[in-house]
Amino acid sequence: MSCVGAPGQPGIARIWHGRTSAANADAYERLLQREIFPAIAARNSPGFRGIELLRRTLDDGVEFVTIMRFDSLDAVRAFAGSDYEAAVIPPAARALLDRFDARSAHYTVSELR
Repeated sequence: MSCVGAPGQPGIARIWHGRTSAANADAYERLLQREIFPAIAARNSPGFRGIELLRRTLDDGVEFVTIMRFDSLDAVRAFAGSDYEAAVIPPAARALLDRFDARSAHYTVSELR
């Protein structure tokens, strides 16, 4: 994995959670992998460093976590707009989700090995 942030800058992780039913989980993951993530990458947004997808099965459904990495909060704002904490969930994804974070959380990356 490459280092997050430009030299001398720690970088930012944008974290978001969503949940689906067990029946919708595979379809949601495919949508992310085949459509949503490629569309994000195709934007070639300056300062965007990548995205990770985490998945875990729970008693009442499946939770997904996305972690997007950026060089700085300015890069996040350039990617997401002035209300950069607002989650962007396309209609096809909303149809598969039972619940989700309305806002993304942003953390300074202190260390990445």
